Amino acid sequence: MPPTPETIEVDFIAPRYLAGGGDPAWITVPLHRACGWSHGNDPLMPRVLLSSPGQKALLLLEPDPDGQWWTLSHAAEPDRPAWYASFGAHTPVELIAAATDTLTDPAPPTGAPSDPYEPLRQIGWTPAAADNGLVLPDGTAYLQRLGSADEPGAWFVTATLAPDRPVWQAHFGAHTPAPLVAAFTAALADPKPVPRIDGGRSLPSRDRNIITRRTTDVPAVYVARAPKERVHSLAARHTTPPTSPIPSRQPPTKNGRSR
Repeated sequence: MPPTPETIEVDFIAPRYLAGGGDPAWITVPLHRACGWSHGNDPLMPRVLLSSPGQKALLLLEPDPDGQWWTLSHAAEPDRPAWYASFGAHTPVELIAAATDTLTDPAPPTGAPSDPYEPLRQIGWTPAAADNGLVLPDGTAYLQRLGSADEPGAWFVTATLAPDRPVWQAHFGAHTPAPLVAAFTAALADPKPVPRIDGGRSLPSRDRNIITRRTTDVPAVYVARAPKERVHSLAARHTTPPTSPIPSRQPPTKNGRSR
């Protein structure tokens, strides 16, 4: 049955790391409206540039067919050298948002993971053959950390359909705060599916042995409410109330029928 004018057809995708990139506004709108990040305005450039209130952090979203589309960089601080994180175009926004939400949280919750390996070990990732890494048993995702115990290096997280078919890769520089990397791996390990409303166009594969796609007709009001609730939830961590968010396409999770 086709959706009615009051509903939107939403696909819920698992595993989430193979769901496609999603709506960038899930990240950029809360940073601006809930966390006070400022943005430039150059309509002739196909990019988004956001800077933190203290001008210490910068988020760049720039389409680059040969490289990472998202780059988060942070200036040096008294107790930490400058660091960066970058994400490929098909990295799900829910995973990137976990990192940016951690960065902008004025009071990280007690008990939040600080070891990037731990969320993955808890769901059965096993040691990789090299590079201080972990890998999913089916080989579709893996985590590596370069360097050694004495001189640890950068982190790399890769989702792939086959050894020669990578879907996306996330890089975290050697000095990236461990809780931020751990927030990303915890979101990666989360078994909950993520919503997409593009009709499956962003999926790297439609193989039912790899990806589960469940379709639901979601009330349009719920779709519009989800980004607003996200902005207000993040703004509640600060004393400054949020401005009115712009609509986004990200719906909440809702049970539905299978396809």
